[in-house]
Amino acid sequence: MTSYRGRFAPSPTGRLHFGSLIAALGSWLYARAADGAWIVRIEDLDPPREVVGADADILTTLSAFGLESDEPPVYQSRRSAEYETAFAKLDAAGLVFPCWCSRTDLAPYRGIHPSRCIAAPETSRMPAWRLRVPASAIAFDDAIQGTIRQDIASEVGDFVVRRADGWYAYQLAVVVDDALQGITDVARGADLIDSTPRQILLQRFLDLPPVRYAHLPLAVDRDGHKLSKHERSLPVDRDNPLPALCAALAFLGQRVPSEASVAALLSAAVRDFDARSIPRRSSAPPSFAAMRQELS
Repeated sequence: MTSYRGRFAPSPTGRLHFGSLIAALGSWLYARAADGAWIVRIEDLDPPREVVGADADILTTLSAFGLESDEPPVYQSRRSAEYETAFAKLDAAGLVFPCWCSRTDLAPYRGIHPSRCIAAPETSRMPAWRLRVPASAIAFDDAIQGTIRQDIASEVGDFVVRRADGWYAYQLAVVVDDALQGITDVARGADLIDSTPRQILLQRFLDLPPVRYAHLPLAVDRDGHKLSKHERSLPVDRDNPLPALCAALAFLGQRVPSEASVAALLSAAVRDFDARSIPRRSSAPPSFAAMRQELS
């Protein structure tokens, strides 16, 4: 294998739906086309939203679609010691501070944290911890979306790296995990592109290696809303994976092979993979029914 190491990191908040399949397949194709590794990580850092058994269901569904992790899946909920080490490094450098601000407190600032805690400290509840964001823009070249530039201080503000409930925030956890797992390339949905500058900033503060990014277009419904488990989008059918696989390939701008098995279809898809054909814009997914008719 080459040094390419990619990953797919679902949250166990429900069954795998078509939007998640696009992210899984897109990241898998990038990795396989580079003769690299593809790793599944379970991002279970939000217990109130998690569904019991969803992690096992997602892994079973990925397997039915021929998308097998090259290493045992890592669970973020079991890596608090690693996140604590990273947080301690930020704290020792004076890069984080406690904050009791609520959404109501931040409403006059359009939700953008004003670089200081404007709420009075409370002894009745624990604070969140925020990163001190410098007044400078972060820019990166996305393999699909082109050059992305964001002034985090003015567009986001100081952001949370450890929540008031004690759980480490997604932004910190994902950066630590990518580094520990040796991830070199991240192909994921474009809904996360706004988070990428924050993650790059954390990589720099923690002296972690940079990562290459490719943000895939999103599958949206007729009203332009992203398909998501939160919106109760229908799960993909793992008992009949070919129609959804073909629809996902078509959505990603790839040639749809005519092979009649999952393994043969994926092999052909890797052989024909053309990253330049992936569209930038999000759109409605192609009809599963049409795909079933073509395959019958």
